[in-house]
Amino acid sequence: MKIAIGADHAGFALKQQLRARLEACGHEIIDLGTGSADSTDYPDYAAAVGRRVAEGTVDRGVLVCSTGVGMSIAANKIPGVRAALAFNEDEVRLTRAHNDANVLSIGARYTDAETAAALIDVFLETPFEAGRHQRRVDKITALEFTAGASEEEPEP
Repeated sequence: MKIAIGADHAGFALKQQLRARLEACGHEIIDLGTGSADSTDYPDYAAAVGRRVAEGTVDRGVLVCSTGVGMSIAANKIPGVRAALAFNEDEVRLTRAHNDANVLSIGARYTDAETAAALIDVFLETPFEAGRHQRRVDKITALEFTAGASEEEPEP
């Protein structure tokens, strides 16, 4: 699988470990930075990974920052990206199966390398179930083009 990976300074060390492991597993890795632990701005790396995923030049994206929150927020601003922040395997499995997440965001402050590797394994191995979930993913996609406007409001 072709995977884009990115991190800011807080996620740099974990990104390096994850990159090495993914390459050892035979994945093609596109490392979009950062290249050191020097202070950087996480939106730059979230955008770079998100754009690759959205344009289809990679199959999935992985982002690492201190909490994972900033990266997921920034990546989700890119149309076509469905970035998910997750801390356990069940969350990752469900976000792939139900939401067709294509970017996984990890918080280096709260996730050790072994756990992060396990999360990525689930992220890469779990297929999207489609079916009833496709309708919901289609609605998420529609939000990208309507800026949140809705013709129909849900019933309370």
